[in-house]
Amino acid sequence: MEIQEAIKTRHSVRSYMDKEIPEEIAGRLSEEIEICNREGGLHIQLVLDEPEAFSGFLAHYGKFSCVKNYIALIGPQGEGLDEKVGWYGERLVLLAQTLGLNTCWVALTYRKGKSRCRIEQGEKLVCVIALGYGTTPGESHTSRPVTAVCRVDEPMPEWFRLGTEAALLAPTAMNQQRFRFTLSGGTVRGESTGGFYSKVDLGIVKYHFEQGAGKENFQWA
Repeated sequence: MEIQEAIKTRHSVRSYMDKEIPEEIAGRLSEEIEICNREGGLHIQLVLDEPEAFSGFLAHYGKFSCVKNYIALIGPQGEGLDEKVGWYGERLVLLAQTLGLNTCWVALTYRKGKSRCRIEQGEKLVCVIALGYGTTPGESHTSRPVTAVCRVDEPMPEWFRLGTEAALLAPTAMNQQRFRFTLSGGTVRGESTGGFYSKVDLGIVKYHFEQGAGKENFQWA
C-alpha cells in the first residue's frame, strides 16, 4: 500500500482483535520511530502487549476494546511540541496503515499513571496512538468543503487542491477540522482556527497536506 492509498483508507479504530503484531512489522515501526526521534528531537516510544493504560473508566467511556499496543508521543516540554508530535505521529500512523495495521489518536481516554513508557524530566506525554488489528476498518468521516479551509487567489493550483483534500482526510479531535491553509505565491501558511488539541491537529493536517501537494511544489510560511 502506498502513502496516498493509506491516506484514503485510514480511519480511526477503537476495537481491536487479540492478535499480536508480528516482529517484522514491530521492527519496521521501531526503525521509523528512531528516525523520527532523531529528526524531531523527540522521545516517541512503541509499547507492545500492555493493556493496562486502556483499562480504566475513561477507556470504557471512549469505547476502546482490547487495546494492547500503542505509540506514546513524548518530547521535551516547550513551544511547538504539540504540532511537532502531530506531524511525526501522523507519519507513523500512515506507515502503520501501509503495514496493515489500524490506529486511533487518543488524547483523553488513556491512564497516564498506568503507561509503561518512560517520561524523562522535562518531557511531556502529549497523547498516544492506539495500534493493532481492528475488528473493523473503521468508518469515514464527513469533511468540510475545500473552500471552507483555504484562502487562495483563483485559479487554485492543482497541487494546492490535492494538498487540501488530503488534509481534510486527516484525523482531528472530534472531527473538528479547525484549520486553514493560505496560499501566497509558492508559500503556504497553515494555521489553527481554535479548538481543543488544535496544535496537535495542525501538525497532523500539515503532514497530510505535504503528502497530497508534494513538498517540491511549495514552502511553508
